[in-house]
Amino acid sequence: MQLSEHFTLDELTHTDHRQFDNTPNASEMANLVRLAAFLEEVKTVLGGKPIMVNSAFRCKQVNDAVGSKDTSQHRIGCAADIRVPSMTPDEVVKAVIASGVGYDQIIREFDRWTHISVPNTAGSNPRRQSLIIDKTGTRPYA
Repeated sequence: MQLSEHFTLDELTHTDHRQFDNTPNASEMANLVRLAAFLEEVKTVLGGKPIMVNSAFRCKQVNDAVGSKDTSQHRIGCAADIRVPSMTPDEVVKAVIASGVGYDQIIREFDRWTHISVPNTAGSNPRRQSLIIDKTGTRPYA
């Protein structure tokens, strides 16, 4: 099922933990539609480059299996971990911040991928929180 021009439901719910049913409920699905629309904006900001989604929606079992917190925005379909093959995670973060698009959070994680999210509630103002997470911990992106 296409959620937007370039992003599908399969892509935003894919998991290697296939023993779990990672099917979103109605509110999670609505969030995934918002997330897909936002990823289209990010794709435009990045000059139309391909965006590879490592992880987006995670049911509780999948989220637990990957060792994430219950408060993760992935749990409600509002976040995606992405890679852009021709860009470093730092370049992605810088481009998104400079663009002014309404991200809720953007995190350069372990210099391997970029976490990006929309607000948890439709119509809410994005926090525009930018962070770095690596082996030394979590800190503001500077």
